[in-house]
Amino acid sequence: MKRTERPKNWAAWRERLHVIIFEADTLAGKTFDVLLLIAIFCSVLAVSLESVQEYQKDYGTLFYVLEWVFTIFFSLEYILRIMAVYQARRYVFSFFGIIDLLSILPTYLGLFFPISGGLLTVRALRLIRIFRIFKLGGFLNEGNLLLGALYRSRAKITVFLSFISLLVVVLGSLMYLIEGQADSGFTSIPRSIYWAIVTLTTVGYGDIAPATPLGQFVAALIMILGYGVIAVPTGMVTAEIIQQEKGAAPSTQVCKACLKEGHAQDAIYCKYCGEEL
Repeated sequence: MKRTERPKNWAAWRERLHVIIFEADTLAGKTFDVLLLIAIFCSVLAVSLESVQEYQKDYGTLFYVLEWVFTIFFSLEYILRIMAVYQARRYVFSFFGIIDLLSILPTYLGLFFPISGGLLTVRALRLIRIFRIFKLGGFLNEGNLLLGALYRSRAKITVFLSFISLLVVVLGSLMYLIEGQADSGFTSIPRSIYWAIVTLTTVGYGDIAPATPLGQFVAALIMILGYGVIAVPTGMVTAEIIQQEKGAAPSTQVCKACLKEGHAQDAIYCKYCGEEL
């Protein structure tokens, strides 16, 4: 009797673990995501402060202890994620699986290699933990809504960026013809294109500036045009968001077999591999 019950208990336990770690439709799942998010921010903050020599000198021991606390926490989370999925290889070799592994490796490598400049460079991989935040956005419908709008707008945005690329080439070449002999910094067409990009995006570093009246007039037109350039992609994404809000937002369920999400709220089976959700 016990031999038949153990697999059932294991399956139920793994199912519960999967819901908590990979999904956010329940209170336990949301709580786990929030705690993981806080841990990631605290870990990155500790790594950032440790890079300051004054802090490292005064609080080096504290940073060392914190690093091991976070490493053990993320190591346990990594192991639990492997145990919660049906095909562990898919998670291990997925983008976020590799990120999870690389974010904990530097601390363990420090046990086998002496501290050196090369090791300090490798330990900078701990900052990769910040990328784990992106997979936590799944528990917010607004996050899924924004990602969906960006994906649906990709063709329009690509065409828009292609047009802008051609525009800065034309404007840069024009400014080179106008300012090329004025000793104002427009020494070549590539440098003039750089100025056009900086000006059109309203950044304005000020390292290059037109000196002739005609060049200043063209520059003023480009500055005004820059405000319109910023508004166009914003309008594209906003229109997609409004259109997408009319439909139901996808759930946060992650397939245990293929680890893909984006299923309908009432979905029973995965739309990618057919596994029961």
